[in-house]
Amino acid sequence: MNRRFLVLLALLISGTGARAQSAAPTLLTLKDAEALALKNHPQVLAAQATVLEFNEHVVEERSAYFPTVDYDLTGSGGNPQGRIGAGYLPASRLFDRLGTGITLSQLVTDSGRTPNLVASSRLQAQASQRTYEATRYDVLLAVNQAYFDVLRAQALVKVAQQTVAARQILSDQVTELAKNKLRSDVDVAFADVNLSQAKLLLLRSQDQLRAAFAELTRALGSQQEANYKLTDEPLPPSPATDADSLVAQAYANRPDLLSLQLQHQAAVKFERAERDLSLPTVSLLGTAGVIPEINQILSAKIPNNYEAAALNVEVPIFNGRLFTARREAARYHAEAEDQRVRDLQQRIARDVRVAWSSSRTVYQNIDVTAEMLREASLALDLAQGRYNLGLSSIVELTQAQLNLTQAEIENLNAKYDYQTVYAMLQYTMGLLR
Repeated sequence: MNRRFLVLLALLISGTGARAQSAAPTLLTLKDAEALALKNHPQVLAAQATVLEFNEHVVEERSAYFPTVDYDLTGSGGNPQGRIGAGYLPASRLFDRLGTGITLSQLVTDSGRTPNLVASSRLQAQASQRTYEATRYDVLLAVNQAYFDVLRAQALVKVAQQTVAARQILSDQVTELAKNKLRSDVDVAFADVNLSQAKLLLLRSQDQLRAAFAELTRALGSQQEANYKLTDEPLPPSPATDADSLVAQAYANRPDLLSLQLQHQAAVKFERAERDLSLPTVSLLGTAGVIPEINQILSAKIPNNYEAAALNVEVPIFNGRLFTARREAARYHAEAEDQRVRDLQQRIARDVRVAWSSSRTVYQNIDVTAEMLREASLALDLAQGRYNLGLSSIVELTQAQLNLTQAEIENLNAKYDYQTVYAMLQYTMGLLR
């Protein structure tokens, strides 16, 4: 069993070494990782394209302010003195002609519907910009979590390697002493089991490291995994003493909340626009053109040029309650958006308080686990000395080694847990940059 572990461990180490020799690792700081993700991540690029899309919707709604000009070129041929019996030709009497002209249509007023539609589209565009910022925050949070997970996994691999080395030394010493009849075979068995556990810890930590690198690659918006050398980040400051002020900051800074509030305002404007459908619409129409070719029989009666203007007032009377239904649907939509704002505010308050509480707990864990690590190191030194003097069994020594390994892991977890939880707290407050 031990030989199999050694062979597998050698293969893993040799494979890792070969990959390291094939390509030198690229130094990657947390800021570099965040900038790379914001540049390449598909979610960020998709949100950016959505912002541009909604900006074009504003131009689309504003087009109603400007006149519509069409150029027409019409030619027709028919039997003189004939009459149209069906269809949509523009004259009831048939004759040969060729004409060209321009038609102009200008909205004078639609009782406020167009201004409300423009305002609604602008608010939607602003909301999409806030959604874009919220997407950036989501990506930054994922990068922070993946980055610290890689650092944690790398640190655990180092702890596991040191543990394997220390327990290998103990196993070799006990085995040699057993050969000289100075220790029993039971001590050798305990030492070997202890060594096997350390090797299992190394294999699992290496697997976690590979998984963490895969998650970091995804967070960076890349498809190909690169060889990065990550740098440690300093510990953030201690969390605030109360959560209420943090909740207030979150209400003011969270881009997703601001986006939802803008969407609610846009829904209110759209409701007003739908209400204005029932009001009169006034339009100005004009047309002018020439008829260079016309049937000779009619040429004496019809001039070769024409022009006309009209003012049209359209007043809706009845359309099967269509406008009423559209207005009510828009009102319900605005009410739903208002409730979504309230729901998000409640969830933000909960998330901030939970993240704040977790950050305080994890921050306190750093000192506790550091003290535990010091005590475990001292206990191991004492157990090693007692075992060398023959005053204790190997069970006490192996237990001290196990306690030291667990203390090292807990101390590492406390450090990187706090960095991850602090990033989450900054995210919930809308301050993750």
